[in-house]
Amino acid sequence: MSLSRTELDHLRQIPEDRILQETLTLLRGRVAVVSSFGAESAVLLDLVAQVDPSVPVFFLDTKRHFPETLDYREGLVRSLGLSDVRTLSPTPKALHDRDPQDQLAAFDPDACCALRKVEPLDLVLPDFDVWITGRKRSQSATRTALPVLDPQPDGSVKLNPLAGWGPAQIEAQMQRRDLPRHPLVAKGYTSIGCAPCTRAVKDGEDGRAGRWAGLAKTECGIHRPA
Repeated sequence: MSLSRTELDHLRQIPEDRILQETLTLLRGRVAVVSSFGAESAVLLDLVAQVDPSVPVFFLDTKRHFPETLDYREGLVRSLGLSDVRTLSPTPKALHDRDPQDQLAAFDPDACCALRKVEPLDLVLPDFDVWITGRKRSQSATRTALPVLDPQPDGSVKLNPLAGWGPAQIEAQMQRRDLPRHPLVAKGYTSIGCAPCTRAVKDGEDGRAGRWAGLAKTECGIHRPA
């Protein structure tokens, strides 16, 4: 599946403040959301739910998440009324063959992300023409050029409707909508991934500094740096 040139050109003409709603409406059945159910995920998921709570939402259960993330996912799904949240995970055989002791992240985090995130998501990517993400330019230096519309080599598009949102706008929306907060945010976690590769952020660091701290790695692989 892929977007036609006409469809892509049409999306490019839509103002940023309307592109999420119009994409969900015009391309219903061809759109999915990928969410980490992390620190800021409630904002995007709430905006999606206001338009269509039945949109498929994919969560990558790597089997290495903080327990707080799994509890938060369940509570947020109920709160927002999302009706089609799908969990993707590596198969038990893949884990047994490639990471039997859950130690892969310690010596090859790229291979761990490939096993636990990239490959499970790749199995379902071809089923949709548009993938909606919560990525923002303000999150890190590697995302400052992030476009709202991010065409992919296979003809699909990643849509980043919050690309231009900053921390103040996110916080205002969280308060305005009284959205539930991830419990680790209060402990200094501003970007939340797998437990072995995530720490709290220190004063003066960018929002994703706690991910793979001390390594050159900045992305898990499901998104290329923008």
